[in-house]
Order: sequence, then structure tokens, then C-alpha cells
Amino acid sequence: MKTELDELVEFLHHGNTQIRQIACENLVGYSTSKPEIFKRHQLLPIRDLKLLVRDYTPIASNVLTMLINLSADGEVLDNLATDDAFLEALLTKVTNNKERNADRVSMLLANLGKSEKIKRIFSLKRRSAEPVSNSVYAVDQLMDCFVKGAEGALNQHANYDYLSYLFADLSKLEEGRVYFTSRQDYDDVVPVTKLTVFTEHKSTVRRRGIASTIKNVAFDIPFHPTLLSEDEANLLPYILLPIMGPEEYPEEETADMLPDLQLLPPDKQRDSDHGILVTHLETLLLLTTTRQGRDKLREVNVYPLIRECHLHVDADDVREACDRLVQVLMRDEEEEGKFPAPQGHDDDQKVVELF
Repeated sequence: MKTELDELVEFLHHGNTQIRQIACENLVGYSTSKPEIFKRHQLLPIRDLKLLVRDYTPIASNVLTMLINLSADGEVLDNLATDDAFLEALLTKVTNNKERNADRVSMLLANLGKSEKIKRIFSLKRRSAEPVSNSVYAVDQLMDCFVKGAEGALNQHANYDYLSYLFADLSKLEEGRVYFTSRQDYDDVVPVTKLTVFTEHKSTVRRRGIASTIKNVAFDIPFHPTLLSEDEANLLPYILLPIMGPEEYPEEETADMLPDLQLLPPDKQRDSDHGILVTHLETLLLLTTTRQGRDKLREVNVYPLIRECHLHVDADDVREACDRLVQVLMRDEEEEGKFPAPQGHDDDQKVVELF
């Protein structure tokens, strides 16, 4: 015998708009409390939801919320991530600078990044998305949404912050690291250099995703000279500034520091998110993999900054990350033994859930 819940799920493909809307409004909560109801009949409700993403804005809003929650399930995630028509529908929405649900689409794309099937986004060509982007590649269009769209500058209804979580997952893939470290033809810019300016952004989501993306890119050791060069990526100021607080340093210590780190305002605050601090410290540790990197960090006197971070942040994980880095920076180069390094790529970008 059918229950009310069964009928609600069946109403997802009802021909009457009002009935579909009522069904969606009432089913949102069940996408977290009873996700199994959406997996019946070989995922028929999921197929309905994928079509309803294109429905009227209020319906699509609830549908996207449900799919964000349901994509925590591996079977559902695989179904969503392998559907080319569905991916195109999401891309059409997120690159529309008048789309009211662009941030929800960004969250769903971030969750789809958990599937390796999403790697096809690097080679996926689609129609141009002017005025958002003049590239025909999907990944470039997403990058332009994220960079141009911070704080509603591109779309008054969206900030695209959650795309940073997608980039963090993409950068774990070899194809992703190649993309983020390669100069792109359409704008002649290396993608990771567009992201570094957001390491001190007010959005914790944006900072966290970008910190993880940069760290994953730093696993590409041949790219380290570009990251460290002040004439190219110039990464160091962007990951050292979030580690710095309001502390003052003796003149003999500041003399060799990077110019961007000197004469900071007295109200300067280090990043309040301990996870982000650990990620930046692990990125610095990755940069010490080569002798050139170690010499560069010593040359610009990174040690005092790490010392003060260790002193002023009361968190074991941050202090442990500081200790690992200091061991390398203060080590005699004759002692060429192994030193601790970050274990694998970041997995701290959890699946987004909306309630």
C-alpha cells in the first residue's frame, strides 16, 4: 500500500506545476532524513530531479538542495557525475549571470568533484558564455565565474565561493594539476595565479578551498620555481600573510622578509581557521622538497613567522605543522635524511549538505 511519502515522490513528475512545487517543498527534509526513498525503482526519483533542475526557479531551488544532499550517496553521485546532459544543464545555469540558483549549482558541482568522472570537465567544450567568459572550455568558464563573481560582482544573486571546493578536488587529479599550472591560450594566464589573491578573502569557504587547491598544486615539484618566482606566481606572500598576526619583529628579522610582509597594520590578524593555517604550513613544507625551495624560504626569513604562529595559536595540529616545517628550515643541509611531509592530498573538503 502506498504511503503519503510514496505519493509525494511520484508527484515529482506530475504535469501540474503547483503539485510539483508542493512535492519538492515537502521532500527537501527527506533528502537528509530518508535519502533511500529517492533510490527506488532504479533511481527514478533522481532522474526526475535531474529534469526538474530546469524547472521554474522556486522548484529548481528545492531540487538543487535535494541533489546537494543526496549526492553524498556514492550511487547517486555516480549517476549525477556521469550524465552529460545533466552536467550541461548545471553549466548553463552557473554561467548565466542572472541565474538566481547559481550558488546552489556551485555547491552541487563541488560535490560532483568527489567523482573522478568529473575529470572530463577539462576537455569539455561548450558554447561560449559571454559576458562571463570568452573561453569555450567548461573549466575556464567555471574559473571565470569564480574569479569575476566574488561578492556578487558578476551575479547579484551569487558569489560562487563553493567552486573553490570543486577546484580543490580537481587539483588532486593529474589532469587538474596540469591545468592549474599551464598558461591558458584564451587569456594567457596560469590559472593558479588567479586564485592566490583569495587567500585572505572574507569567505572562509573560499579561503579553505583555495588553500587546498594551492597545496595540491604544490605536489607538482617541477612547478615550484614558478610558484616561488616573484616575477611569476609569487606565491609566498599569499600563503605567509594568512599565517601572520599583529606581532612585531626586531629590525634584524624584518630586514630580509618579503616586502609585502613588512609594515603590516597593527590590526593585522592571522587566519582564524586552524585547518587553513595547517594547509598553508603544509604547502610551505612541500616547497622545501627541493634545495632551491629550502634556500628561498631561508633567504626571506620565514622562520620567525612560523615561530610566532607556533607561539600564538593554541591548537595542536597547527603547532605540529609548525614543528615539521621548522625542523626542515633549521636543519643543516649536510643532514640529508628524510623529513616529515604531508600525507597525500587534502580530503578535508566534505560533501556539502543543505537543510
